[in-house]
This record gives sequence, structure tokens and C-alpha cells, in this order.
Amino acid sequence: MTAYAAYGTNLDPARMSERCPHSPLQTTGWLTGWRLTFGGEEHGWDGALATIVPDPIDQVFVAVYDVTPADAIALDQWESADSGLYRRTKVRLSTLVGEVVAWTYVLDAYEGGLPSASYLGVLADAAEAADAPADYVAALRRRDCRSTGL
Repeated sequence: MTAYAAYGTNLDPARMSERCPHSPLQTTGWLTGWRLTFGGEEHGWDGALATIVPDPIDQVFVAVYDVTPADAIALDQWESADSGLYRRTKVRLSTLVGEVVAWTYVLDAYEGGLPSASYLGVLADAAEAADAPADYVAALRRRDCRSTGL
């Protein structure tokens, strides 16, 4: 089992239990020195996709899962890491149980662009399901987004 830090739609424990049924939620915490942003709009989806980038004054709420090797392969496929859209990177997290080293996904595309309103809503709902602080969820819901499809 390896620790995986989810910051996007995989924050939702119900969604993760469907995608990775053998990989339980362990804790939640913060990825400090990084910020949530969007990119990859050029790939043709209905807006930009969530990613994280280094930022010395920001932090991102995460859910930490213990992922089995088989579930990690399935998650790589789900997140398009097997095709190169996202790549894995190791990060250090602050949690209630102490510091944790985990892997997460980073979009391999240019930063910029707006997510669709529906995608941003799914992200905010996922953060809420993971018990993210209310101000973090509210900030997600206030972010600029595309109001219609491409």
C-alpha cells in the first residue's frame, strides 16, 4: 500500500471507493507550498482540468488514501496518467496524524484556462464530502468558470 493524496474529484470518498475499492481513506490534511489551479484546456474537454503547482504561500486540501498496487494501476488509467496527461509526483502533507509522504497527480499541460461550471461544482462537492473546511469549499464555488460548454 502507498499513500495517495487526492485534491480533485477523488476527494470524495464515495467516488474513490468506486474507482479504488481496496484503498481506504486514511486521513485528510494540507499540501502546503502548492496551489490548486487549472490547465489543459487545449485537450478539448469542456474547460480546463484541475492540477496543482508550487506556490510558497498557498495550500491545497487533500484526502489521503492507502492505495493497493492494483488500484493504483486502475487510478492511473482513470486519471489518464497511463497516456501522459497527468504524471505522478511525490509530496509531503501535513495531517492530524503527522507528516505524510504521498504521491499525487500533476497535469502535464500548460496552466491556464477556466474549468466548466459543472466540473467546478463536482470539485466543490467532492471537497465538501471529504469534510474540507467550509471556507475552502466556498472559495472553490466562487472561482471563475465557464458558464457554458466549449
